[in-house]
Amino acid sequence: MKKLIETLQNIWKIEDLRQRILITLLFTAIYRFGSFVVLPGINPAMLDKLQSQTQGGLMSLLDMFSGGAFSNASIFALGIMPYISASIVMQLLAIAVPYFQKMQREGESGRKKISMYTRWLTVAILLFQAPSYLINLKMQAGSALATGISWSVFMIPATIILAAGSMFILWLGERITDKGVGNGVSLIIMIGIIARLPQAFIQEVGSRFTAITGGGLVMFLIEILILYIVVCAAIVLVQGTRKVPVQYAKRVIGNKQYGGARQYIPLKLFAANVMPIIFAQALMFIPLAIVQYSTPENSSWFVRSLMDHRSLLYNVVFALLIIAFTYFYTAITLNPTQMAEDMKRNNGFIPGVKPGKDTAEYIDTVMSRITFPGSLFIAFIAIMPALAGLLNVQDAFSQFFGGTSLLILIGVVLDTLQQIESHLMMRHYDGLLNSGRVHGRGGVSAY
Repeated sequence: MKKLIETLQNIWKIEDLRQRILITLLFTAIYRFGSFVVLPGINPAMLDKLQSQTQGGLMSLLDMFSGGAFSNASIFALGIMPYISASIVMQLLAIAVPYFQKMQREGESGRKKISMYTRWLTVAILLFQAPSYLINLKMQAGSALATGISWSVFMIPATIILAAGSMFILWLGERITDKGVGNGVSLIIMIGIIARLPQAFIQEVGSRFTAITGGGLVMFLIEILILYIVVCAAIVLVQGTRKVPVQYAKRVIGNKQYGGARQYIPLKLFAANVMPIIFAQALMFIPLAIVQYSTPENSSWFVRSLMDHRSLLYNVVFALLIIAFTYFYTAITLNPTQMAEDMKRNNGFIPGVKPGKDTAEYIDTVMSRITFPGSLFIAFIAIMPALAGLLNVQDAFSQFFGGTSLLILIGVVLDTLQQIESHLMMRHYDGLLNSGRVHGRGGVSAY
C-alpha cells in the first residue's frame, strides 16, 4: 500500500502526466454525461420496452458497447462502433486495392488521407444505421415521442443528431489519444463496458442467493475463482513474448567500438492487440442492421442464431473471425522483411540463420507458430460468456466472464499503465510494479 501511495504521489508530481490524466478523466466524464442526454422530443420515462429489449441477446452487447446509451435513446446511442466498422473496411481496402496500398506506403500524408476516408465512410454508415435505430425506437417506444411531432418529421433531425453524436465521440477519442493517456477510442469502449459492471455484479450476487437453483455462496465463490483464473490467463497471454536472439557484429568507427552484444526481439504472442476482437465483434453486429430490430422472429434460423450470442453458430463464427483477424493484424503490424533488412543494415543477424531472405522467413515462421495458439486461446476466452451460461451465470455478468469485454478491459488497462510507466521511468521514478515494467500492448522493441 505504501508503494502504491508513493507511486500516485510521483504521478501527481509530473506536471505533464498529471495534465494528461486530468484531461482523460474530463473527456471520459463528458462521454458518460452524453450517454444520458436523450434525443430531443423523446420522453425518457417511456423507454421501458426499449430497455427490456436490450436485456439479452446481441442487443445487450450493442447496448454495453455504447455504455447504455442505446437503451437510453441517447444522442450517443450509436456509439463508436460505426467508426470501427469503417476502419475494418479501410484496412481490407489497404490490402486488396492498389490505390490504398500506395496510400499506406506514403507515410504520414498517406495515413492522413486514409483517416479522412475512414471518417467519410463512418458518416455514410451512420446515415444508414441512424434511421434503422430510429425505426426500432418507433416500434419499441413510439409513444415516447412528444405530442404534436410526427415520426416522419422527427427522423431527419434525429438522424443528424445521432450521426453528430457518434462523430463527437470519435473526436473525444482522438483528443484523448493526443492529449491524454492511452488509446482514446479503445478507452471509450472500455468506459462503456465497465459502466455496466456494478449493476451486473449486483444482479449476479442476487441471483445466486435468491434463486432456488442459484447455488448460494459456494457456487458464487467457484464462479469468482473461475473468473480470476480466466483473467490471469488473459493477462499472461497479452503480455507473453517469444524472444528471438540477435547478435550484432563488432564495428569500429574512429576510436570507438560498436556492437558485439547479443540482444533480443520479443515477438508478442498476441501482437495484434485487442483490435481483432473489436473488429470481429463489429462484424457480428451486422445481423442487427439487416433484420428489423422489432421482428427477429420473422427472420431465418441462420440470422436468429447469429443474433443470439449464446448460440453455437454465433460462437463458432465469432471464434473464426477472431483467428482470421489476429493473423491479418499480425501481418500488417509486423513486417518480417523490414525487420530482416533493419538487422542487416545494423550488422545484426540471428545465430544460425543467414541474413536477408532467410532471416525474414525465420521470423515469419516464428510468428506463425506463436500466433496460431495465441489466436486459439483468445478465441476460447472470447466465447467464455456462452460457456458461463451453462453455469447459470446471469447474461449481463457473463460478459465480464471472458469474451470481448474482458479482453478489451485487460488490453486497454495494460496499454494505459504502460504509458504511465513510461512517463515515470523517463523522470527516474519507480514504476507501477515491483518488476519496474508493465508489458502493455505496444509495438515490438529490442532489449
